Amino acid sequence: MTSATMQRARPSGFRISKKVLPYILSLPALLVCIGILIPFLTSVVYSFQRYRLSQPWARQFNWGDNYISFFTDPKFWNTLEISLLYAGITVGLELLLGLGIAMLLQKRSTLNNFISIMLLMPLMTAPALAALMWKLMTNPGFGVLSYLASLIGLQDFRWASSPSTALLTVVLVDIWVYTPFIMILLLAGLRSLPTQPFEAAALDGVPRSFVFFRITLPMLTPYILTATLFRLLDSIQQFDIIYAMTQGGPGDTLTVFQVEAYLNFFQSTNVGRSAALMIILWAITYFLSNIFIKNWLRLRERARGQA
Repeated sequence: MTSATMQRARPSGFRISKKVLPYILSLPALLVCIGILIPFLTSVVYSFQRYRLSQPWARQFNWGDNYISFFTDPKFWNTLEISLLYAGITVGLELLLGLGIAMLLQKRSTLNNFISIMLLMPLMTAPALAALMWKLMTNPGFGVLSYLASLIGLQDFRWASSPSTALLTVVLVDIWVYTPFIMILLLAGLRSLPTQPFEAAALDGVPRSFVFFRITLPMLTPYILTATLFRLLDSIQQFDIIYAMTQGGPGDTLTVFQVEAYLNFFQSTNVGRSAALMIILWAITYFLSNIFIKNWLRLRERARGQA
């Protein structure tokens, strides 16, 4: 078959130029980016306005008064404190529990694989639904957890209805839902670590505590940072668990950023203040994510240099 015949035999279909192809492939990402930027920029504009849904005719720019008023507002500082405290406690405890469970399930076996799958069940439950389940279990009249608390001498334990125990209650719900997420990430990290350092340590009779703190933990640090970043960004923006359990109460005990912004928008109809709260929350998450990403990149470069 001659070359002319081969050229005629080629199927003549629609062809895309190689110069245009990268732009077409990046089009979905561009559309997603536009879909994110439009509500974000709209929120930025609203945050600089005195805008109430109940008084739309009085809408006007106040050029930062929403932000300036936060510095003298005790409610804002309470919201900031509660949000950071909630995020710090939940992420810290979930890291400890997730790492401990991952260490127990590190060895590959049918039983460990089955247990790891079963432990993922809370993660498959919607957080709001999980909060409602715990609300029923902590009901002082018929809740099973209230009954178990009474067996150990905690009579009439008020759980989420008391300012002194409300934070503890929502932290328990958060730990129950999200510890499997950290566990599965760290378990994947543990099982991907090279075996040679551990085999050498076992041959030399190195104590397990030394192996954990000097070999396992340093090699696992990138995975820990990744899990911490994901959970910290999610925890500091928590809404569904807290609102489903307590609606931010009792009082202002659990008015984290998302709950405070929700109440400002839908109860006080103060769109400008609600948008300003969300922009501040975005700035906090951006700052924290930058810190974690820089540390993660530094650890990766150090690992490459040692390789």
